[in-house]
Amino acid sequence: MTEPFPPIEPYAHGLLDVGDGNRIYWETSGNPDGKAALWVHGGPGSGGGRGSRSMFDPEVYRIVLFDQRGCGESLPHASDPAVSLEHNTTDHLIADMERLREHLGVERWLLYGGSWGSTLILAYAERHPERVSEIVIAGVTMTRPEEIDWLYRGVGRLLPGAWEAFRDALPEPDRGGDLVAAYNRLLNSPDEAVRVKAARDWCAWEDAVIAHETLGHPGYYGGKPDDALMAMVRICAHYFAHDAWLEDGQLLRDAHRLAGIPAVLIHGRLDLGSPLKAAWELSKAWPDAELKVIDDSGHTGSPAMRDAILETIARFGKDERPE
Repeated sequence: MTEPFPPIEPYAHGLLDVGDGNRIYWETSGNPDGKAALWVHGGPGSGGGRGSRSMFDPEVYRIVLFDQRGCGESLPHASDPAVSLEHNTTDHLIADMERLREHLGVERWLLYGGSWGSTLILAYAERHPERVSEIVIAGVTMTRPEEIDWLYRGVGRLLPGAWEAFRDALPEPDRGGDLVAAYNRLLNSPDEAVRVKAARDWCAWEDAVIAHETLGHPGYYGGKPDDALMAMVRICAHYFAHDAWLEDGQLLRDAHRLAGIPAVLIHGRLDLGSPLKAAWELSKAWPDAELKVIDDSGHTGSPAMRDAILETIARFGKDERPE
């Protein structure tokens, strides 16, 4: 079993002004002269887990983490209902990543992430392929309408009780329509009690999907601190209600733009929320991408998935290892 690297602290960090009143938190750790690697977090709105530093050899990699707009340590924070999400879209996040790359003086970087991070990685790399050295994705999603519909409706076939609770937490007129759009409206209600209840109900459903997996973690979403939970759910609903501002099938259609970028797609066979189909389709459209299916893993991973990630990142860093 491959072990993560010991915890380390950043040697530099800051808040980068990206316009529209937003400042995004960033940090760098590891080797200042090493191979640049950017951890792209999920959610959207989850914030960049600081433990992700340990997936990289600190002697080989210059490890860059950032919190996307409105979450983590970025400002202003979306838990505040007065904070507008008008300037929080996929295009804004792509531009933020480019601004951060330029700010840090990085020519090209490895991109690593999963879930929503997968969608953002693909969108960024298709826009700026010359800036990407390699890609490692753990949990492929492309945030297509069919994937959103599956997560918030289709998978309810396997969890009818939890799904009915998710649906019936909405006002009765909204229960037969677009559930994500209805939650998005509640999460922006002027009534704090309505917002808090909607966020809790949303997380109860997400947790039910995760807990149904063999190695799922109960409370994975709902156990977050109140402000982090509210920001995450508010941003999630905002993005998913708008299909992440991507044309249906756009990332798959434009996968040819990724030609020449080495990649490994690591996906859990037991992932209920993001079924293997998306990873399979992407691997067929992207000849440079190797697909690794982890038999015992769901969406939240497993020791075998962790090993595959560590081994892949180490392989991509081997040419950069100091003598």
